[in-house]
Amino acid sequence: MIKEFPKHYNNLLKLMDQLGAKIPTTMQGFENLHKASIADGALNAKTKELIALGIAITVRCDGCIAFHVHDALESGASSQEITETIGVAILMGGGPSVVYGCEALEALNQFIALKEHT
Repeated sequence: MIKEFPKHYNNLLKLMDQLGAKIPTTMQGFENLHKASIADGALNAKTKELIALGIAITVRCDGCIAFHVHDALESGASSQEITETIGVAILMGGGPSVVYGCEALEALNQFIALKEHT
């Protein structure tokens, strides 16, 4: 079964809003951490999103893959940069990262197709 990554991304956004209503201090802290971590510095946001995607693949997190493929594209990453990131994740994570790398490739294909239709 192929996952619908754009739909998963949007569902997670809604759920994180609901979670934020229940534990606002924690979720605000996470949002602040995310913004500070991804902000341009010695590394730009695109590079940081690609790093986050590589980690998402190696820790096998579908939701993280959806978010970081989406955000890498939004930060200006090319398909080639994303697929090379998948390759590095496979190096570091072995066989399981091949499977989740395929998931990341599917997410990439879906987000690109969605962008082309809007």
